[in-house]
Amino acid sequence: MEFHTGDGAVRVNVPDLAALERAVAERIDARAGFAVATLNLDHLVKLRSDQGFRAAYAAHDLVTADGNPIVWLSRMAGRRVSLVPGSDAILPLVHVAAAAGAPVGFVGTTAPALDSAADYLERRVPGLQVAARIAPAMGFDPEGDAADAVLDALEDAGVRLAFVALGAPKQERFAAHGRRRLPGMGFASIGAGLDFFAGTQVRAPVPVRAAAMEWAWRALGDPRRLGPRYAACAAILPGLVTEAIEMRRRSEP
Repeated sequence: MEFHTGDGAVRVNVPDLAALERAVAERIDARAGFAVATLNLDHLVKLRSDQGFRAAYAAHDLVTADGNPIVWLSRMAGRRVSLVPGSDAILPLVHVAAAAGAPVGFVGTTAPALDSAADYLERRVPGLQVAARIAPAMGFDPEGDAADAVLDALEDAGVRLAFVALGAPKQERFAAHGRRRLPGMGFASIGAGLDFFAGTQVRAPVPVRAAAMEWAWRALGDPRRLGPRYAACAAILPGLVTEAIEMRRRSEP
């Protein structure tokens, strides 16, 4: 489905995890760069008000549905996609990289979390090479001199796929900047996924996620920060439902 974002649009163009794995494997094998974004309602809220974020998203080659509302809206519009959160994509993409002999790099969160996540994944995935672990300082500019220094370090380490855990919109802006500057490298924006592997953040239990209630579990854990965010997401839903229904109507013979 294509989601309108003010003066632009974002389209979920990767229908499921298997398609994402194939696309990333093909690009790594061809030594072609790419950037992966995982679209959710919070991103759509931010995209409507942040032109820089819209420009960054436009530079992403692969977009998955991260969040059940995106999946449901896409299906309403007649486009069948499956849920592919960034956190769930890390392990499969790490396997893809390891099979190709492509070193990976981690950017974001904290140095201890990166070390723990790297240690866990290297034990879990035979042949995995975590060649760079970079935790930028507070106030990191994803498109400035500090970002260029991080990209130089990734390139010097031989990284072929960088997992970026800076939170939206910073991670997508950094990935887009890297996509332009290092056209042979891959970037995947994955939010808190590395913290889950490190154990520095706790993800909702599987039954909660299966019931599509991860958002409520997170909101209960941090209502002051996430309450306004989810309220803003709820506010745009009626318009998105209308757009999805109209899109389906136009596509019907």
